[in-house]
Amino acid sequence: MSKTILCAVDINRPEEERYVLERAKALAELDGAQLDVITVVPDFGATVVGAYFKDHHVQTAKDTASATLLSFAKSVLGTEMNKTARHIIAVGRIYEEVLKTARLSEADLIVLGAKTPDLSDYLLGPNAARVVRHASCSVYVVRQ
Repeated sequence: MSKTILCAVDINRPEEERYVLERAKALAELDGAQLDVITVVPDFGATVVGAYFKDHHVQTAKDTASATLLSFAKSVLGTEMNKTARHIIAVGRIYEEVLKTARLSEADLIVLGAKTPDLSDYLLGPNAARVVRHASCSVYVVRQ
């Protein structure tokens, strides 16, 4: 029985991620669990690309991501469940931020999507595979 479920979504792919959040919602309702929804904004500060971005660009990206996540979550979860869901915007590498947030929130379950693999991804995408390998809790992978 889960007390906290962390659902990781990519807000740039709302049609595909809708199924992931719907599954997380159903699992949270079954257990009466707290639902946390996270999206991760890439951190360009540590790369060569980061030299072209100022701090206010990262804040603008976070603000945009926050508004988009709130709207997306409300459309999938409905107004009532969305009020109790915790919405998390992280900046960094996707798998690292998902794992860190799961640890901090003491999540019992992580729900995330995995695209259909191609030649470069044997079974799961690189972020999903890393989360599955390194998570200290169960991981539910929703296939697209």
